[in-house]
Amino acid sequence: MEDSFQGVFYCYDIFMEISALLDEARGLWGDEKLTLEEIIIRLNVVLGDLSRLARDRQEGDTLDELQLKKEMGNIIYSMIRWCDDLSLNPEECIGLAKQAQLSYVQKRKK
Repeated sequence: MEDSFQGVFYCYDIFMEISALLDEARGLWGDEKLTLEEIIIRLNVVLGDLSRLARDRQEGDTLDELQLKKEMGNIIYSMIRWCDDLSLNPEECIGLAKQAQLSYVQKRKK
Protein backbone atom coordinates (compact mmCIF):
# COMPACT_ATOMS: atom_id res chain seq x y z
CA MET A 1 0.00 0.00 0.00
CA GLU A 2 1.30 3.45 -0.86
CA ASP A 3 1.63 6.18 1.76
CA SER A 4 0.73 9.74 0.86
CA PHE A 5 2.38 12.90 2.15
CA GLN A 6 1.31 16.30 0.81
CA GLY A 7 -0.13 14.65 -2.30
CA VAL A 8 3.07 12.73 -3.01
CA PHE A 9 3.00 8.95 -3.11
CA TYR A 10 5.91 7.01 -1.67
CA CYS A 11 6.58 3.42 -2.61
CA TYR A 12 9.58 2.44 -0.48
CA ASP A 13 7.95 -0.81 0.50
CA ILE A 14 6.98 -1.77 -3.06
CA PHE A 15 9.37 -3.60 -5.35
CA MET A 16 9.11 -1.89 -8.71
CA GLU A 17 10.07 -3.79 -11.83
CA ILE A 18 11.10 -1.82 -14.87
CA SER A 19 8.63 -3.67 -17.08
CA ALA A 20 5.79 -2.80 -14.69
CA LEU A 21 6.85 0.86 -14.67
CA LEU A 22 6.90 0.83 -18.46
CA ASP A 23 3.41 -0.68 -18.61
CA GLU A 24 2.19 1.93 -16.14
CA ALA A 25 3.79 4.77 -18.12
CA ARG A 26 2.29 3.50 -21.36
CA GLY A 27 -1.12 3.42 -19.69
CA LEU A 28 -0.61 7.02 -18.66
CA TRP A 29 0.99 8.47 -21.80
CA GLY A 30 -0.28 6.08 -24.48
CA ASP A 31 1.57 4.18 -27.16
CA GLU A 32 2.79 7.12 -29.24
CA LYS A 33 6.57 6.92 -29.61
CA LEU A 34 8.74 10.01 -29.37
CA THR A 35 11.76 10.60 -31.59
CA LEU A 36 15.23 11.13 -30.19
CA GLU A 37 14.86 14.86 -30.81
CA GLU A 38 11.53 15.01 -28.96
CA ILE A 39 13.05 13.09 -26.05
CA ILE A 40 16.04 15.43 -25.82
CA ILE A 41 13.73 18.45 -25.71
CA ARG A 42 11.72 16.93 -22.86
CA LEU A 43 14.86 15.85 -21.01
CA ASN A 44 16.18 19.39 -21.22
CA VAL A 45 12.98 20.67 -19.59
CA VAL A 46 13.64 18.44 -16.58
CA LEU A 47 17.33 19.42 -16.55
CA GLY A 48 16.25 23.05 -16.62
CA ASP A 49 14.07 22.47 -13.57
CA LEU A 50 17.02 20.83 -11.79
CA SER A 51 19.28 23.71 -12.85
CA ARG A 52 16.88 26.22 -11.30
CA LEU A 53 16.95 24.27 -8.04
CA ALA A 54 20.76 24.28 -8.11
CA ARG A 55 20.91 28.00 -8.94
CA ASP A 56 18.48 28.87 -6.17
CA ARG A 57 20.58 26.85 -3.74
CA GLN A 58 23.76 28.64 -4.85
CA GLU A 59 21.99 31.94 -4.27
CA GLY A 60 21.30 30.97 -0.68
CA ASP A 61 17.82 29.48 -0.88
CA THR A 62 17.08 26.24 0.90
CA LEU A 63 16.97 23.24 -1.37
CA ASP A 64 13.39 22.16 -1.99
CA GLU A 65 13.99 18.46 -1.36
CA LEU A 66 10.50 17.43 -2.43
CA GLN A 67 10.95 19.23 -5.76
CA LEU A 68 14.38 17.62 -6.18
CA LYS A 69 12.95 14.16 -5.56
CA LYS A 70 10.16 14.81 -8.07
CA GLU A 71 12.56 15.94 -10.80
CA MET A 72 14.94 13.03 -10.24
CA GLY A 73 11.93 10.72 -10.36
CA ASN A 74 10.78 12.38 -13.59
CA ILE A 75 14.11 11.53 -15.19
CA ILE A 76 14.03 7.91 -14.04
CA TYR A 77 10.36 7.26 -14.84
CA SER A 78 10.44 9.03 -18.21
CA MET A 79 13.74 7.49 -19.29
CA ILE A 80 12.24 4.01 -19.04
CA ARG A 81 9.52 5.02 -21.49
CA TRP A 82 11.94 6.92 -23.71
CA CYS A 83 14.19 3.87 -24.05
CA ASP A 84 11.17 1.94 -25.24
CA ASP A 85 10.22 4.80 -27.60
CA LEU A 86 13.59 4.30 -29.30
CA SER A 87 13.09 0.50 -29.43
CA LEU A 88 15.73 0.01 -26.74
CA ASN A 89 15.34 -2.39 -23.85
CA PRO A 90 15.51 -0.29 -20.65
CA GLU A 91 16.97 -3.21 -18.66
CA GLU A 92 19.72 -3.72 -21.23
CA CYS A 93 20.48 0.03 -21.20
CA ILE A 94 20.77 -0.04 -17.42
CA GLY A 95 23.03 -3.09 -17.57
CA LEU A 96 25.33 -1.38 -20.06
CA ALA A 97 25.44 1.75 -17.91
CA LYS A 98 26.30 -0.30 -14.81
CA GLN A 99 29.14 -2.04 -16.68
CA ALA A 100 30.48 1.26 -18.02
CA GLN A 101 30.41 2.90 -14.58
CA LEU A 102 32.09 -0.09 -12.95
CA SER A 103 34.79 -0.04 -15.60
CA TYR A 104 35.30 3.70 -15.15
CA VAL A 105 35.60 3.41 -11.36
CA GLN A 106 38.03 0.49 -11.64
CA LYS A 107 40.25 2.44 -14.06
CA ARG A 108 40.23 5.48 -11.76
CA LYS A 109 41.36 3.38 -8.76
CA LYS A 110 44.53 2.24 -10.55
